[in-house]
Amino acid sequence: MAATSWGRVFSVAAAFLSLFVLASANWNTNDYLKREHSLVRPYQGSGADIPYWDFSGNTIVTSSYVRLTPEQAGRSGSLWNSVPCRSNNWELQVQFRVHGTGKDHLFGDGFAIWYTKDRLVNGPVFGNKDFFQGLAIFIDTYSNHNGPHNHGHPYISSMVNNGNLHYDHDRDGTHTELAGCEAKFRNVDYDTYIAIRYESDTITVSTDIDNKNGWKECFSVKGVRLPTGYYFGFSAATGDLTDNHDILSVKMYELDVASDNAANTEDRSNIVPEASFFAPPRDHIEDSNSTSSMSGLKLFAIIICALIGIVVCVVVGIMIFQKQQETSRKRFY
Repeated sequence: MAATSWGRVFSVAAAFLSLFVLASANWNTNDYLKREHSLVRPYQGSGADIPYWDFSGNTIVTSSYVRLTPEQAGRSGSLWNSVPCRSNNWELQVQFRVHGTGKDHLFGDGFAIWYTKDRLVNGPVFGNKDFFQGLAIFIDTYSNHNGPHNHGHPYISSMVNNGNLHYDHDRDGTHTELAGCEAKFRNVDYDTYIAIRYESDTITVSTDIDNKNGWKECFSVKGVRLPTGYYFGFSAATGDLTDNHDILSVKMYELDVASDNAANTEDRSNIVPEASFFAPPRDHIEDSNSTSSMSGLKLFAIIICALIGIVVCVVVGIMIFQKQQETSRKRFY
């Protein structure tokens, strides 16, 4: 009996020890939540303003979410932190939601998370400027490329730009991509999260989109040098295809890491963004002139013209046939 009691005591003690070790491994109490870079409900301060944040375009602020674009064609919007980030090492955790009525891949285009020098500049890259300086994480829901992909959509990818690179939206940015992964997050009925961790010149992107309450690594890239003093932001755009793109919360943590790495103590305020690694691009496929690459309106016009041509040919053929029949009857009589 005594042995059984002691066994239970040891079992309970072992369970508590395991929980303590697990908590210690996943919760670093030395990481600091930076409220000036975070966004939590309720959003509004005085009036329609959000403390530390600015928004533009078609962005809508409600009591429970910030909608970058509604499910309407030709819309774009952005949300930008107004305080530059001075931390060498940080982690950004974002709760988001992408949803709409579109089915069978007829929805888009997705949204982007930015850490860039400039902010609130509208443009063609998910509603933000091209030739940006800094880091972009693209949460892309629609494949614009007319050639084959080696991955499906939705797709999460990253890009580091020194201001000289063009993001080719028509080819989904493949030729400037650092790394990426597929992620099925659209139209789910539970919370979805993404985390971008920048630590010791390494970018790690993780997701919590499977309703399992845990992070799953999407990709990790070493050799990424980012300046301090840039801004966090979010933007989205719709074209002919649409979706709702919502940001629900943002939490930014300053990471407490070892100071023996030069990257953790170096003055990064004046460096140029750079990455030593890029994913191998797929073959560059030029746009063809076939009907598969034509716009829907042009294809519709061609089909109508073809049908009219067929009808005309049939009518002319019938008239010729009747004329020949009349000629034959006259000769017989």
